[in-house]
Amino acid sequence: MEAVRLLSSGEPVALPTETVYGLAAAALDPTACARIFEAKERPFNDPLIVHLPASGWLDELCESSPLAWRLAETFWPGPLTLVLPRREVVPNIVTAHQNTVAVRMSAHPIFQNIIDAFGGPLAAPSANRFGRISPTQASHVMSELGGRIPLIVDAGPCLHGIESTIVSVRSNRLFLCRQGPVTREQLERFAPVTERREERTPGSLPTHYAPRTPCEFWKGDPPPAGLSVGLLAWNTRGKGFAQVEYLSDKQDLREAAAHLYTALRRLDEAGLDLILVERIPEVDLGVAIMERLVKATGSSQQSL
Repeated sequence: MEAVRLLSSGEPVALPTETVYGLAAAALDPTACARIFEAKERPFNDPLIVHLPASGWLDELCESSPLAWRLAETFWPGPLTLVLPRREVVPNIVTAHQNTVAVRMSAHPIFQNIIDAFGGPLAAPSANRFGRISPTQASHVMSELGGRIPLIVDAGPCLHGIESTIVSVRSNRLFLCRQGPVTREQLERFAPVTERREERTPGSLPTHYAPRTPCEFWKGDPPPAGLSVGLLAWNTRGKGFAQVEYLSDKQDLREAAAHLYTALRRLDEAGLDLILVERIPEVDLGVAIMERLVKATGSSQQSL
């Protein structure tokens, strides 16, 4: 298997997950992980998520807890990342020299087959240039990293379309670091959940998931005259826009999440002067979608 051969030789490979495509490399090899940062132009102060071949690796890489194990047994494999105290085996480059590491298990069958054959953990942030729109199809990876990495494994569109939920596990409390497919309401069944935005975890920088085209929230006004303006729409039939991308004709939040990055990327590649974004209801998965849109527009949380 070419992907396993490359990973074993320290090369990065783009792999599908159930959330977005990831750029994978051997997590316990600092040189291999450095190639992820190089290909993505990612700053070294932004830690990586480590994907585990099996839940038994949790205690190998982390100081786990009964709460962490309950979450792993319920949501793994799946789109939940746990932030836990690290063990010394985890390289500093993976954790940005912090004393914690972010870990999860992917539910994607192709990712599972490759990591099982590789036989060890893989660091795998999203397979795009740093700060840009995350890839949910292999063609997106090619447009971002073509010529920079030796292999892209194409498995079609990703199921969820947004990145995993990230929670920091502290004794009997959870700190929500990034919203995602596993919702706050689901996590609250296990322990009290507190927002913790100051924690430095993957994807926690204030501007992220961003198009190159200027992007801002739409206030409902007609598009500015003299500009080519696109609209990322939720429930408005946009008029007067050069291009409109609808997240879900049925106003279905799961469908909207799955279409989010593809729609945003189409607008970004349309040669527009400005992208306007319609707000999403902040309920259930809508909270995670809005979190991405806030970062895509460079808005502050206070502007919501």
